[in-house]
Amino acid sequence: MALLIILITCLMVILATSQPCQTPDDFVAVTSPGHIMIGGLFAIHEKMLSSEDHPKRPQIQKCVGFEVSAFLQTLAMIHSIEMINNSTLLSGVKLGYEIYDTCTEVTAAMAATLRFLSKFNCSRETVEFQCDYSSYMPRVKAVIGAGYSEITMAVSRMLNLQLIPQVSYESTAEILSDKIRFPSFLRTVPSDFYQTKAMAHLIQKSGWNWIGIITTDDDYGRLALNTFAIQAAANNVCIAFKEVLPAFLSDNTIEVRINQTLEKIIAEAQVNVIVVFLRRFHVFNLFNKAIERNINKIWIASDNWSTATKIITIPNVKKLGKVVGFTFRRGNISSFHAFLQTLHTHPNDNNKPLHEYAVLFSACEHVKDSDLSRCIYNYSQGTLTYRVNKAVKRNFFMRNDFLWHYTEPGLIHSIQLAVFALGYAIRDLCQARDCQNPNAFQPWEQTLSKCSKECSPGEMKKTTRSQHICCYECVSCPENHYSNQTDMDHCILCNNETHWAPVRSATCLEKEVEYLNWNDSLALLLVALSLLGIIFVLAIGIIFTRNLNTPVVKSSGGLLVCYVILLCHFLNFASTGFFIGEPQDFTCKTRQMLFGVTFTLCVSCILMKSLKILLAFSFDPNLQNFLKCLYKPIPIIFTCTGIQVVICTLWLIFAAPTVEENVSLPRVIILECEEGSILAFGTMLGYIAILAFICFIFAFKGRKLPENYNEAKFITFGMLIYFIAWITFIPVYATTFGKYLPAVEIIVILISNYGILCCTFFPKCYVILCKQETNTKSAFLELIYSYSSHSAGNLAMSHTSLDSTNSNITMTHPSPSGNTAAWQKSKDLQAQPVAQICRENVTKISKTFPRKRISSI
Repeated sequence: MALLIILITCLMVILATSQPCQTPDDFVAVTSPGHIMIGGLFAIHEKMLSSEDHPKRPQIQKCVGFEVSAFLQTLAMIHSIEMINNSTLLSGVKLGYEIYDTCTEVTAAMAATLRFLSKFNCSRETVEFQCDYSSYMPRVKAVIGAGYSEITMAVSRMLNLQLIPQVSYESTAEILSDKIRFPSFLRTVPSDFYQTKAMAHLIQKSGWNWIGIITTDDDYGRLALNTFAIQAAANNVCIAFKEVLPAFLSDNTIEVRINQTLEKIIAEAQVNVIVVFLRRFHVFNLFNKAIERNINKIWIASDNWSTATKIITIPNVKKLGKVVGFTFRRGNISSFHAFLQTLHTHPNDNNKPLHEYAVLFSACEHVKDSDLSRCIYNYSQGTLTYRVNKAVKRNFFMRNDFLWHYTEPGLIHSIQLAVFALGYAIRDLCQARDCQNPNAFQPWEQTLSKCSKECSPGEMKKTTRSQHICCYECVSCPENHYSNQTDMDHCILCNNETHWAPVRSATCLEKEVEYLNWNDSLALLLVALSLLGIIFVLAIGIIFTRNLNTPVVKSSGGLLVCYVILLCHFLNFASTGFFIGEPQDFTCKTRQMLFGVTFTLCVSCILMKSLKILLAFSFDPNLQNFLKCLYKPIPIIFTCTGIQVVICTLWLIFAAPTVEENVSLPRVIILECEEGSILAFGTMLGYIAILAFICFIFAFKGRKLPENYNEAKFITFGMLIYFIAWITFIPVYATTFGKYLPAVEIIVILISNYGILCCTFFPKCYVILCKQETNTKSAFLELIYSYSSHSAGNLAMSHTSLDSTNSNITMTHPSPSGNTAAWQKSKDLQAQPVAQICRENVTKISKTFPRKRISSI
């Protein structure tokens, strides 16, 4: 019986409905008049029908393959506009609309766009060419659509000519966020950047790292593939294969490519997860053939088809395996449900898709709901006309829940947001003008109404708790991040090694290279102190040369020793220059080695001077013999300095200092010398400290020697200054960071160098220049004689005291029978020879010791 009814229905079908486009009005799918016209682009049909392999005449072809989901999207736009017209949002102003069927083809979409751009109120439907479209009045004020990114890009490039606002409800290609190429494009859905990032994160968290990708050969597919590949690599996910299908069903090779893709999936048996960036009809055909081949995988669905009822209702779809998808945020669309309930009451004279749906529904009225969509699609492959009687209308009303179950809530909500965004923008424009006049404003004047203020470059969108993705806060990009477009969803990270960006930056700034420059005020001060030190060294050298034969110079070790020490001081002051200026490999290697070796030589010479002074004025025979054995000036100086040379040589061979760019600071690159080995650096300084400590011990023991010629006390002070400076250097050097780090070492070198120079030579220069009467041989001998006599007297008295003590001990045992007077007399008689012995010892020592001291010095 059912078969008979279908045959009767087919007999009533006449091949005359969807005639080829004869006039521009025939091309319009849905239209409604109004004061302000809004354009709409929806892929109501799946493809354009062509009887030839290639067109021979430039005409718009028929469209076949009725898509119920796209038809519902058209109804969503109509419903949203009716809601605005029935509200007080645009008081006294009615929105009209012209909706066109793109047939999922760029060609049809471009034809519709040409009509959008045609001059308003012109009977000839012409698009005028002008150099300036500021005063040009096109047919529509704004456009809703298209859905697919490939079509949206083509349409947007044409609408850009007149800056007609275009609001897409489904196009997610990331490139559309580029306001340079698409200045008048907006959308109510996020870009693919977030979707691909979420996909890669899901795959990584699930423990999958070997996947396949299927996409389309168009801008959307290629961009999605590239973006996902970057995200996958960042999450350590490898792509086993990439299959690309033709973008349009009208391509004759699509069946072959789908079969080849399925063969690839079967061949790659280890790949169990496949990411699919395809259109609904691609997925529909792919899955039907995959079911036939018993392919069972995990399919990662893009938002383009993840909620498509057409896919969900494929017979035996569960045999494919699991489908994990991403979709748009849903909103409240209860009013749209009520609209569908009364759909049969709406006139379809100016609504060709509604009329076609009614005809197709009539042809499939006896088919159960689960097969209704497929039936409508199959019948729409031809061209039908059928008179819809009252009984069919009643059935249509009774089965309108079919449309509600076929609805994709995320897409419907997105279309509602797009329409209402335009509605609020028009309301703002119409507050100061009469919008019942179609010429009240130009399309490019529209400041589209937004839930939130537009985020400027240097800011990014931060979604609020509202269910609307159009509602967000604008937050400043953090430091080292930037955004160079308006309404960017995320800030881009600068290359931290070479660039930086302040808070709320629209671009990355190149980091400045910094080092302790010669023009720096601190560097100039340190150079001045170094030059002053060099002047002191030269002045001291001149003074000592002119007073070569004086006791002060001779007591300092002679001119040769003084010259060696002064040369070391000169080189130490000069070495500070290697710490200033742009670091080079040569300066990095030279500065530490020069300082280490010369300072070691200087301390070694002072160590020998301390040892010599202690030897000259030592009255202890045992200590004097030990010091004589130890005092070998040239071997000790060469040995001490040679050890430091070996340390520095090993340092240069195994871990030489090098120039390094320190990029850890946020805004600058510090060009600095990396010491190569902290151990070697510490060993060099530690070795100098050991020599200085030995020198300090020797000098401390000789601190009470003759004052005018005594270097020991001042050497002690010099070594103390050195220790204080370098002990302070360690924590300061460890905590200092940046271009002034070399200045810390320069300051310590200057302090220790000045300390030793001043304590070693300034007192002698003072005697030479200001106390010339004491810088004579006679004064020198007198001082030595006085000191030696005093020291020898103390030594003799100590011996005499010991002898007298022994005598007194003997005398304290008198006869028990003796009296006190007799005991006192005996004591006085014995005391006289003791005093005589003491005087003789003093005279003998005073005659002998000065001669020895003088000859030693």
